[in-house]
Amino acid sequence: MTLLTGAKVVTPGGVLDPGRVLVRDGLIAQVGRGDLDLDPRRVEQVERVDLTGAWLLPGFVDLHMHGGGGHDVAASAADMAGAVAFHQAHGTTRTLVSLVTAPVARLAEQLGWVAALAAAGPGPDGPVVGAHLEGPFLAAERRGAQPAEHLRRPDRAVFADLEAAAAGALRVITVAPELPGAAAVVAAALEAGVVAAAGHTDATYAQASAAFAAGITLTTHVFNGMRPLHHREPGTAGAALDAGVACELINDGVHVHPALLRLIAAEPERLVLVTDAVDAAGAGDGEYVLGGHPVRVRDGQARLVAGGALAGSTLTMDQAVRRSVAAGLPIEVAAAAAATNPARVLGLDTRCGAIAPALDADLVVLDAELAVTAVMARGRWVGGRGAPRAGGG
Repeated sequence: MTLLTGAKVVTPGGVLDPGRVLVRDGLIAQVGRGDLDLDPRRVEQVERVDLTGAWLLPGFVDLHMHGGGGHDVAASAADMAGAVAFHQAHGTTRTLVSLVTAPVARLAEQLGWVAALAAAGPGPDGPVVGAHLEGPFLAAERRGAQPAEHLRRPDRAVFADLEAAAAGALRVITVAPELPGAAAVVAAALEAGVVAAAGHTDATYAQASAAFAAGITLTTHVFNGMRPLHHREPGTAGAALDAGVACELINDGVHVHPALLRLIAAEPERLVLVTDAVDAAGAGDGEYVLGGHPVRVRDGQARLVAGGALAGSTLTMDQAVRRSVAAGLPIEVAAAAAATNPARVLGLDTRCGAIAPALDADLVVLDAELAVTAVMARGRWVGGRGAPRAGGG
């Protein structure tokens, strides 16, 4: 058993200061204020870790990650694993590997890599909880950095092939709902237990609203890759806000203005912080490749060399949380947006996403500046600057 004491513990019910968390067999056994009155017969079995002055948040759940630490998830199985490990060190204890549009055969191969990583966990117990297909069923006029040459109309048979290649690891697919055939793909996704998301879409408010009513429950990086919000034609973003569906948001200070972060957080349960990180995250400025197209990173901004479209971000989830708090969100709202809400989108909220008894002990220790100092996954220290020093029984 491990007893974490003295930290400001961010729970679904608020911040416990000071708080305690008892971890047993990889699960959160107890959460409360102050210290724990232990049975004297079990004192020697407990490793005490004093976190006084630190914040303790639930492990982050990233629904949208293309790379990091110099690793592009589409390059190889080894690079995919390297990107996952990079983000785990920044507090992401569960992640969806996101795949940009590519030839169907190539996507099938990459889905096989994801399935292997997810199985190594196994399944929801490991850092990789599945794949997010960001394409190929997207609108060309809202493709952003998605390679136009590999976009295709929604096709239920193609979806079935990709879902089979994923061997149960496909968890989310982004679709432009206004395209012919999109409704059939969304229906097939729902039948397969895959979350359908609206994104890279030129859908009108009416088209997007109909899609949300038909079962789409997530908006891929809201405001980006869709027609602008207009007071006479709210588009997909307006429809998403009106319908109350979950909204991914890239809070890097480039993709979305902080005022819109606060607007979405007015209903805290719908805000889902994501990184949309590419291989340049943590690797510095320079020349990179996304979807086969050259990308230039300057001052932390990733853009296609041809045309200048934003090409993902260099964000990590801990940075997204810090920026959210700096923008005025209470830390418990930021923590929920980085962990609780995305876990609920994936149906993992009975396993992870919050600091509460019976959930997996996925925890992130942050210092006073909200920088990661340690990461715990399923009760084991796995990242950060190193495991906190134990204080004995």
